[in-house]
Amino acid sequence: MKIFDVSYIWKFIPKLLEALPVTLEMTIVAAIGGLVLGFLIALVKIKKIKVLNQICSVYVSFMRGTPLLVQLFLSYYGLPIVLQAINAELGTSMDINTIPAIVFVFIAFSLNEAAYNSETIRAAIQSVDKNEIEAGKAMGMTNFQIMRRITLPQALVVALPNFGNSLISLLKNTSLAFTVSVVDIMGKAKVVSGRNLRLFEVYIAAAIVYWIVCIIIEVASKLIEKRIDVKRKGIKEGGKKNA
Repeated sequence: MKIFDVSYIWKFIPKLLEALPVTLEMTIVAAIGGLVLGFLIALVKIKKIKVLNQICSVYVSFMRGTPLLVQLFLSYYGLPIVLQAINAELGTSMDINTIPAIVFVFIAFSLNEAAYNSETIRAAIQSVDKNEIEAGKAMGMTNFQIMRRITLPQALVVALPNFGNSLISLLKNTSLAFTVSVVDIMGKAKVVSGRNLRLFEVYIAAAIVYWIVCIIIEVASKLIEKRIDVKRKGIKEGGKKNA
């Protein structure tokens, strides 16, 4: 028996790819949840809404100041306790055991992602030229119309590179999900390595899969950035010609 056999790496990659949909599902769901919640938190902090602003500040500080693994365990072990308390208080009969482990992963990752996205979104929105906002108000636009037509399109250009990096980090962080029995790429790697004891080859194969997916996300992100930037320049040049 060879100490290290490269051929096993190529044998393991197809097996690990079977769990790729689970990893992508966690990434996409957490990214969407984190984006929506992060946007709401950013608005609260920009508007400086009393009480809510303080709550959001503490929330962001906690989520950014504690390890994601700890947050995952808090979600996995803590939320069932909350549901038990609700059952006892309201007399309901929610069956906690029927909740899939991946649901707790969605919650933990979305909450963590929201904390980071909120700061990215807040900075991007505040970077928009105030003169353009004032011009929109002068034209009779509502706050919603200004946000949709002026603020968000420009903020997106600023925030997009950070969103791409955040998505890559999120994809890699999903590797923690196997600690709560979710069979993602890392979970599958653990199962496969337990069958044949080729741990080194299995984890090299896992690294290659993560690497390739991250490269695809990075390339797609850059293409989207270029397309949006070209459209933005075209709009500006068209505006100058019309002027």
